[in-house]
Amino acid sequence: MQPQVSFVRAGGHMLECVLHPAHQVHRPPLVFLHEGLGSVAMWRDFPARVAQATGARTLVYSRYGYGQSDLLASPHGTDYMHREAQQALPELLDALELDHPLLIGHSDGASIALIHAGSGNRPVAGVVALAPHVFVEDISIASIEAARAAAANTDLLARLGRYHRDAEKTFRGWNDIWLHPDFRAWNIESYLPGIRCPVLAIQGEDDEYGTMAQVDAIASGARNSPGVEVLRLADCRHSAHKDQPEAVQAAIAAFLDALP
Repeated sequence: MQPQVSFVRAGGHMLECVLHPAHQVHRPPLVFLHEGLGSVAMWRDFPARVAQATGARTLVYSRYGYGQSDLLASPHGTDYMHREAQQALPELLDALELDHPLLIGHSDGASIALIHAGSGNRPVAGVVALAPHVFVEDISIASIEAARAAAANTDLLARLGRYHRDAEKTFRGWNDIWLHPDFRAWNIESYLPGIRCPVLAIQGEDDEYGTMAQVDAIASGARNSPGVEVLRLADCRHSAHKDQPEAVQAAIAAFLDALP
């Protein structure tokens, strides 16, 4: 069966969704949560490959302001990841009848997955956190400042236009809030003790947006999780699923197989 493409209302907005059907029973559904400049299309074929390898029903969606979802109407606040994790994502899961999901998040998406799981409001089968952020680091700000310069001086926005309805709005929505002075205090470590599911945290050793301090904080902070596994990947930057796709896919499959 071909994946189903649809638009689903959640969090007050129409969101672009691609749903890959399951071909194995008794698997938790997989939900992919993209990065700060990501979308359904920017995942490329990685979710489809994971869906095929695991047999699990798999949702890939573009958050509000991204991809082909509704355009961002006003700037993000410092709580935009919290609102996604605690309002939009639950509504989307309910609309699509996806229970006990395995959340697979990259960068901002990983932070959203951790907030959702750590809020303790809904059962989660597990979390795979690719290049997660649990607090703001200087390296993150430096790279985001470099992205702002690239948007002004290169064809970055034109390239992003292949993946988003309005690349400039998408870029500004992400870039402006991360560089806002108030965002330096952003921190989600208080949610980590609330995580009651297994966690796989994956970090590239050459990540230009974060250091191993992020996954170390998860390993120590998620003390009520039944298990936190940390995978450190050499020769790997911020997008491990692009730099080391085979290793990441194998790690996700093994993690899924080991879930209760």
